[in-house]
Amino acid sequence: MKLEGKIAVVTGASKGIGAGIARAFGAAGATVIVNYASSQSDADAVVAQIREQGGQAVAIPADMSKAADVTRLFDKVRSEYGTLDVLVNNAGVAVFQMIEDLTEEAFHQQFNLNVLGYLLAVREAVKLFGASASIINISSILSTDPYLASSVYSATKGAVDTLTFALARELGPRGIRVNSILPGHTNTPATDGNFAGEFGDKLIAGTPLGRFGEPEDIAPLAVFLASGDSHWITGESIRASGGVRGVGY
Repeated sequence: MKLEGKIAVVTGASKGIGAGIARAFGAAGATVIVNYASSQSDADAVVAQIREQGGQAVAIPADMSKAADVTRLFDKVRSEYGTLDVLVNNAGVAVFQMIEDLTEEAFHQQFNLNVLGYLLAVREAVKLFGASASIINISSILSTDPYLASSVYSATKGAVDTLTFALARELGPRGIRVNSILPGHTNTPATDGNFAGEFGDKLIAGTPLGRFGEPEDIAPLAVFLASGDSHWITGESIRASGGVRGVGY
């Protein structure tokens, strides 16, 4: 029960990696705020799974790209719990386009959620943090190893890694640690079908551990970074990729 007594917000936690982290946090003893934008039934299912394991959780909607929604989310956390110990910035979107097809809409959609959304959440979370806290930003190996047609998405994840280090320096004197996790090729509803055929075969061939990741492969690292076991770790971008290095398609 490494997170017993802690209050944690996990954004974009109705599916995929976010849901896996939320379930792991609940199993480790945390009270989990399962954030979602539109998938209430999926978020309620995650809450039910956590409670079935004996944990505590609640689902709260918010579009993390909208400042008013983010403020309302953390106001609810304040009114219900009065404090916060862990923030996992996970809510994100990926739009893969060749540069000839780039649209301003897709650019702003990705930067508004994947970068601005993280910053808005941190801005509100620090108002609730106590003497020590942990922020975990979910990045991607595409920040350093971009796919073909992933220029904007990869740029957002590169920004996440940079803001992770910048915020670690800014917030360290307040006892707040900030780290990012870079998942590799991971099976989630968002990637369903994207790893099929020859492309998927190439990705697996470039993964030393020989398979795609699962949310359950990422979640234990998040638990570690949220716990006191990582009390001397901040400003780090940690890959959880099955050993992938330098693979871009």
